[in-house]
Amino acid sequence: MANKELYLGIMSGTSLDGVDVALCEITANSIKLLASYEHPFPKELKKEILELIKGPSTLKQIGEMDVKLAELFSHVINLFLENNSISRNNISAIGLHGQTLWHEPNSSHPFSMQLGSGSVVAARCGIDTVTDFRNGDIANGGEGAPFAPAFHAEVFAHLGKGVGVVNIGGMANISYLGKETLGWDIGCGNVLLDTFMQRSQKKPYDKDGDFAKSGEVVMPLLQAMLKDKYFAKIPPKSTGREYFNEAWLDAYLQKFDALKDADIQRTLLELTALTIANEANRLRIKELILCGGGAKNSFLVERIATFSQAKVSTSDAHGVESDSLEAMIFAWLAYKRINKESVNLSPITGAKKNTILGALYLA
Repeated sequence: MANKELYLGIMSGTSLDGVDVALCEITANSIKLLASYEHPFPKELKKEILELIKGPSTLKQIGEMDVKLAELFSHVINLFLENNSISRNNISAIGLHGQTLWHEPNSSHPFSMQLGSGSVVAARCGIDTVTDFRNGDIANGGEGAPFAPAFHAEVFAHLGKGVGVVNIGGMANISYLGKETLGWDIGCGNVLLDTFMQRSQKKPYDKDGDFAKSGEVVMPLLQAMLKDKYFAKIPPKSTGREYFNEAWLDAYLQKFDALKDADIQRTLLELTALTIANEANRLRIKELILCGGGAKNSFLVERIATFSQAKVSTSDAHGVESDSLEAMIFAWLAYKRINKESVNLSPITGAKKNTILGALYLA
């Protein structure tokens, strides 16, 4: 069964900053990261995706983007295998998240759209590919997100109860490891910080929060944003770029006269830090573990620690690479699908039942 234990997870998040790959050795009781890689997200493709999300878009554009993304994912996987001298014959399956373009679990016809064709990836890589994880949960009345809490419950179980894990990607989601595992999307993670940085400073992101640090918090703006209906919503809840985006930010900014760019950036960082800390405090979390791209923003981590009553650390301090954690989730979900095991998501997403997730495309 040795050749049945290796699974490859591939993930590109709402930040559109990179494609993460994680090769994991998985058994019924353990998950071990063997190798990982981050591939920069092509700038032109990122621009195209953001235009598609803003809309309007055509069926032709969406269909072609499905294949373009699959070709990118296939290229990254093949590059990773080649660079690490890994035989594709030893890999049981790829867990492919795909790129989220739209997530709408609460509409009259709920759905979640991730592009990156499983057929193309299976064909180009010669490895069975599992994809379309979210819609199975949505079909059973769930939010289809977040998946991270179910995985965090496995990886951090040894730390005991009362631990919280926050993944800060484009969106921020929280996992509470108590008597039962709970979790939901808190709201904006890096998405507004990156969006405003790109617009005002022509930089992809604010390294270490240095630009934000140079500004002052605009309290009336912060207070207005904190009153947004999403933050007040009772879980289960999930969100994405279809909600927290440039238009969302501009709707708040237009109520204020000329603000300094650095002050806006500082206020957005405070918003992310406060919304994360508020959730952790409400759950009375004793130890808060941060992962994802935002865990590398030292000023953001510092502000979360300032507001939080919990001891704050990063997943790296617990032997789990913060950069690889999300891709590892999809390697694990592929393992669950291949072994026909349901995923314990109903307490997290509000689904009527736990179900086997993902569509399998055979190589």
